[in-house]
Amino acid sequence: MKTFRIHAQDNVEVVLSDDGLVPRGHKIAVKPIKQGETVVKYGMPIGHATRDIAPGEHVHSCNMATDLSGVLNYDYQPDFSEVTATCDAPRFSGYRRADGKVGIRNHLFVIPTVGCVNRLARTLAEKINQELPQNVDRALALEHPFGCSQLGSDHALTRQLLADLAHHPNAGGVLIVGLGCENNTIAEFKQTLGNYDPKRIRFIVAQEEKNELEAGLAELRALGTLAAADQKESFSLDHLVVGLKCGGSDGLSGITANPLIGRFSDFLVGHGGTAILSEVPEMFGAETLLMRRCRTREVFDKCVKMINDFKQYFLRYGEAVSENPSPGNKAGGITTLEDKALGCTQKAGSSPVEDVLTLGETVKTRGLNLLSGPGNDMVASTLLAAAGAQIILFSTGRGTPFGTVVPTVKIATNQQLAENKAHWIDFDASAVLHRDITAVDREFRDALLAIVNGKKAANEENGFEEISIFKDGVTL
Repeated sequence: MKTFRIHAQDNVEVVLSDDGLVPRGHKIAVKPIKQGETVVKYGMPIGHATRDIAPGEHVHSCNMATDLSGVLNYDYQPDFSEVTATCDAPRFSGYRRADGKVGIRNHLFVIPTVGCVNRLARTLAEKINQELPQNVDRALALEHPFGCSQLGSDHALTRQLLADLAHHPNAGGVLIVGLGCENNTIAEFKQTLGNYDPKRIRFIVAQEEKNELEAGLAELRALGTLAAADQKESFSLDHLVVGLKCGGSDGLSGITANPLIGRFSDFLVGHGGTAILSEVPEMFGAETLLMRRCRTREVFDKCVKMINDFKQYFLRYGEAVSENPSPGNKAGGITTLEDKALGCTQKAGSSPVEDVLTLGETVKTRGLNLLSGPGNDMVASTLLAAAGAQIILFSTGRGTPFGTVVPTVKIATNQQLAENKAHWIDFDASAVLHRDITAVDREFRDALLAIVNGKKAANEENGFEEISIFKDGVTL
């Protein structure tokens, strides 16, 4: 049985093979752990022993538990170093938009203001895809169930996220499809959009058209003609914004895929680019590591507010803040939320935190950003795309076919998943266990840049491109 000890201070190590009684990804004790004693992994506490644990014994839900509780007070104790470029930066090809942003795809987005016209939006996208001109990737319908029967901040967030996606640089043209009687009226939506190019963002209201399908197709044909004239240019990495996400994690996530993503994040930031980490509930237990890396006291205060506001969200509904990991996470060897969080935050590398974004806010500061949002795969990925990520790096130990409306690059934590679900997976990070890490990092950068430059990610090949909007409010 092969094992791996992550940090010299750890009193557990992780099983790397499936040839013993303890499954791959799970933990075993490396020395006696007394009842009540802290269990240490990644050099940090991940909970406490609920009974005495002998060396070599399986350490999991049967004999350990979380130490997480409610809202905490934090002190700003900055401890970070700058991340600098270590080699010449590659360039990538993209489309320069009128607002100065750069897209890595030339899509048409069909965005319904309300779920009542989802089927219309999908039909429009399907029909225009049969006649799109060259140089336009394809039309995507951004279906969702909201836009009406919502109130207050809940409704405002739906409107803001749809507006963010309408401004996304991966879209060369956008058709907004309204019904006509919804809360999210076209007039109100235009106010949220702010400044926009009327040639590239167009509107129809189904109730006002004699034939809404013909009207929508006419607008999409015009948008397709404009997008077809867009030409790719060469850009430096400071124009690239990457979202960082994990889903279906296992005990190898924090050893293989997440550190691989973290090293790429540092590489990107070192060359002036931007990375965005979300999944706030999966920071609980590791949040102090991120807080120490906040560039200023102001950024630290925003980070504290983000963490405690999300804890209050849990408590408001009578749920424990430690209500995680998922059954699949536990089957993969993750025992407590601290265990999951310390693996999750590896994706952020070691860069200083430059800014903290609220729900629906778009990135403004280059470098590492934190984004408020849940851990749910579909919701978090949508928030990352809406915040401005042109592509998402998504590590997984259990596997998922899901993808959002930007390329969602799946990075397997273990070889078995990469082989069994090759049509889901874009890169096998388990290679770092038996090969030179520098060489694997270089291969990963090359594979990722190929996707940035136009090669389809697996989710794009499979047509798995969806959004899911965060909801927290009354439905009428």
